[in-house]
Amino acid sequence: MATTEIDPKPQASPSGDGPAIASKNLKKTYSSGLLWGEKLEALKGVSFEVKRGEVFGLLGPNGAGKTTFVKILLGIITKSSGSASLMGYPAGSIAGRSHVGYLPEHLRISSHLTALTALELYGNLSNVPLETIRSKQDELLTLVGLKGREKESVKNFSKGMLQRLGLAQALLHDPKLLMLDEPTDGLDPRARAEMRAIIARLRESGVTIFLNSHLLQEVEMICDSVAILDRGALQYCGDVSNIGDAVAGSGDSIVADVELAGDLGNLSSICNDIAFELTRPATDNNLSARFEFTNQEQVDSFVDRLRASDISILRLTPQKLNLEDVFLKLIQE
Repeated sequence: MATTEIDPKPQASPSGDGPAIASKNLKKTYSSGLLWGEKLEALKGVSFEVKRGEVFGLLGPNGAGKTTFVKILLGIITKSSGSASLMGYPAGSIAGRSHVGYLPEHLRISSHLTALTALELYGNLSNVPLETIRSKQDELLTLVGLKGREKESVKNFSKGMLQRLGLAQALLHDPKLLMLDEPTDGLDPRARAEMRAIIARLRESGVTIFLNSHLLQEVEMICDSVAILDRGALQYCGDVSNIGDAVAGSGDSIVADVELAGDLGNLSSICNDIAFELTRPATDNNLSARFEFTNQEQVDSFVDRLRASDISILRLTPQKLNLEDVFLKLIQE
């Protein structure tokens, strides 16, 4: 597990070089049960940083603590202990929230609105002057790919178009930090690709993007870094590109796709100390599986045992763990 030591005293500088989001030993305990005697630890000392200008994913199964973490950042609930900051300001402060744009998973837009009137409505709710809204409408609708549909009723919009309109409203006040909840969920492949392209352009412009998604392949394509929470504890935080090598305990492990041929009747005894799962149905004399070896010595021993049993190795291809592999490994552990 990789964490970063953080100065608990945030620097109030939204345009500075400090982290966009920082938490230090953040804890949240809920009281429940008869007379509030039972305690539930939703966050158990979570520490990590989100660098400015990166795309960062917060991952975890249901009940992991993701929603609690975001609610503390935005001031919806209070922390039990520890510290957190948002754009250099204490978590929950109005100053910090003023730099945040938000796109919920299910944005509700009244069917009688058009893209233009919807932007005016949400802009007014965010105290953006009407003159400013109208000066930015064309630019934002062009960015999200809705130029030419701005006067059409949103009741005719697909889910992908509604997501893009929701992204435009989140950008009206020029946020430094954009928080996206399941931004590509329910979209067709083309709409997902368009959303990824928009996110990439926003990152290039210097916007920090913090997203929550259960679509791990999408996260791996979009994000620079991720944090994985499970039952309130931080299991991993770091770059997506080397996540397979960086996970605690996996530095020496080797995952390989193996294809074998020969008399496989005693394969179970040969592999009794090696974890593997079939990648296609086995036959009496042929097998394809993904093996997980603890180290190189176990690979060498495995090969020697196969040769001694006259089992041919047709293929042995080392694999790099992807985000989904690591996520499932950490959650299972």
